[in-house]
Amino acid sequence: QLRLVESGGGVVPPGGSLRLTCTAPGYKFGINKAAWYRQAPGKEREFVASIMYSNGTPEYKASIEHRTTISRDPGQTTVWLVMNVMEPADTGTYYCNYGTLWGQGTQVTVSA
Repeated sequence: QLRLVESGGGVVPPGGSLRLTCTAPGYKFGINKAAWYRQAPGKEREFVASIMYSNGTPEYKASIEHRTTISRDPGQTTVWLVMNVMEPADTGTYYCNYGTLWGQGTQVTVSA
């Protein structure tokens, strides 16, 4: 069964960095858009970043673009999200999305 699996979450100190990974075991991402979303406690899920698998064109949430990088591997099996200079407001569950598929999420906590 096709599914998305996120990893890389954890506790990060303010100002630190984190790399999240999204894979689809046994499946290759096609030409569509893969994306990361996040949901903070008590808030709605929000867009973080996306990347067109066909040409690598990224899009970012405007307020965090300067410290966020999304990338994918040419083998079409992995999407990464790197966030730098992290803030407590970045705390939440981060989800990978591809078309109508969603992963289970990985928890990120920014705390000293």
